Amino acid sequence: MLRPQDLAVATVLALPDMSAWTYASLAARLELSASESHAAVKRAGMAGLVRGRAIDRRALLEFLEHGARYAFYATRGAPTRGVPTGVLAPPLNALLSATEGPVWPSADGTARGYALAPLYRTAPAAAQRDARVHEVLALIDALREGGARERELAMRELRRRLEQPTRTSGDG
Repeated sequence: MLRPQDLAVATVLALPDMSAWTYASLAARLELSASESHAAVKRAGMAGLVRGRAIDRRALLEFLEHGARYAFYATRGAPTRGVPTGVLAPPLNALLSATEGPVWPSADGTARGYALAPLYRTAPAAAQRDARVHEVLALIDALREGGARERELAMRELRRRLEQPTRTSGDG
């Protein structure tokens, strides 16, 4: 059975700059242990999101669009300070004029909003260290808890970030 961090692992592995990854580099990027990242890749493989060391982008995007909000539903909380996510974080904050939205509770956070439990425990720390990780995790949160418009924009942005560039024959 997939765990929330497995979705984060599969999504980050689909980023173009992750073509030559190791379990250690993946773990560091997502603030997981190497054993957690290994187990996440294994579970994502059993779910059909990862095949060997390659990502099945079609399956991943399908799961993100149709399954993430049900399998890893969002839990909202009280107003708090934290790390912006969903409509308050890039790239959606540039596309929408949201005046309120979700934050991952954190004493190091720079935004105010309603608390949203992160996809996995160390997601806020990973997001603060890596802007690309922050973007994809925030987009996943928009899928998990946003309205129809936010989900549509989030999927468009995830496709832009995750779809593999077109290759010519012979490129492997």
